Amino acid sequence: MTGAVPRRGGFVFLDPEQGRVLRVVPFQYNPDSVTRTLQPRGIGADAGDRLEALRLQGPPRETFRIDAEFDATDQVAPAGGPAPPAGSGLFGMLSALETAVAPTAAQLTRQNDLAAQGILEIAPVQAPLPVLVLGAHRVLPVRMLDLDVTEEAYDGELSPIRARVTLTVRVLTVDDVGFDHKAGGLYLQYQQGRERFAALVGYGPGTVGYTSG
Repeated sequence: MTGAVPRRGGFVFLDPEQGRVLRVVPFQYNPDSVTRTLQPRGIGADAGDRLEALRLQGPPRETFRIDAEFDATDQVAPAGGPAPPAGSGLFGMLSALETAVAPTAAQLTRQNDLAAQGILEIAPVQAPLPVLVLGAHRVLPVRMLDLDVTEEAYDGELSPIRARVTLTVRVLTVDDVGFDHKAGGLYLQYQQGRERFAALVGYGPGTVGYTSG
């Protein structure tokens, strides 16, 4: 009897308006560790009211730092999809991540054409919505803050065949995008999941020796 196939984390890139899947970039190997930082958003010390010390303005600023490793010698073609072209090394996987933080060539060309016609486009170019998937309980809309790539080995054509990628992302909340946006709905599901897990912790005050009085 064979065991279940281990779940792999990674990124799903969505059309920010329609919510359809544009691209999926799985981690080749699930990360050994993930560093998370949550910064509460309090009212601040200058509010003038001591009762404000416990008030929260909104969701915390939450960031994830992930180290992912990729190795071309161990790449597996996606189910139903083509294998990476011979000699391309890791260019496909790395480019799939790098293009998520840059406007497309078509978008840049359009902006240049509009500028040449004297037309100023008010809205900046909109990127796909990255969704970080770390298991069934963490499906997070995020914004990529940093993408550091260390290429560690190459083939004879100088195509990278082994690389370590460090990604820093910030979770998008309803304060960033509103309640009607796809990212807002994903964030609410994530927060509701945390609240359900928190409710499972039911220790009494005596567990830590606390007595009110």
